[in-house]
Amino acid sequence: MNKVRLLSLTVFLLLVTYGSRPTHAQVKRDSGAIERGRYIVESVAMCEQCHTQRDGNGNLDRVHWLMGGPTQMRPSYTSPNWATREPRIAGVPPGTDEEFVKLLTTGISRTGSPPNLPMPPFRMTRPDAEAVLAYLKSLNQ
Repeated sequence: MNKVRLLSLTVFLLLVTYGSRPTHAQVKRDSGAIERGRYIVESVAMCEQCHTQRDGNGNLDRVHWLMGGPTQMRPSYTSPNWATREPRIAGVPPGTDEEFVKLLTTGISRTGSPPNLPMPPFRMTRPDAEAVLAYLKSLNQ
């Protein structure tokens, strides 16, 4: 019985290892998704405006790209639901992949309610949200 388990485990691990190796088409598709995600993050959603701190001259700090920090924007009126910190989104965005995609497609965070302002309630398509996630995860900082 132990030999059967060991053999089953070995076969399983080989299948997982072999099956997890990306094909050339997957790598090409992934790089396309990453590039599309970069475009959405940097040129459409402008995530860096809140999720990247600024240097002493007010310029975005590329060394700490999308690393979060204290909220830099202040509301023009008192708001109890205004975030005091922006989360790090580079590398591993908050929550699970599915929770992050849900946030970007529905405007609902992993807590079950909309995120605090100034985070806008995005309504991206699922492919766009997945591309954003692929780009953010490619930033291994």
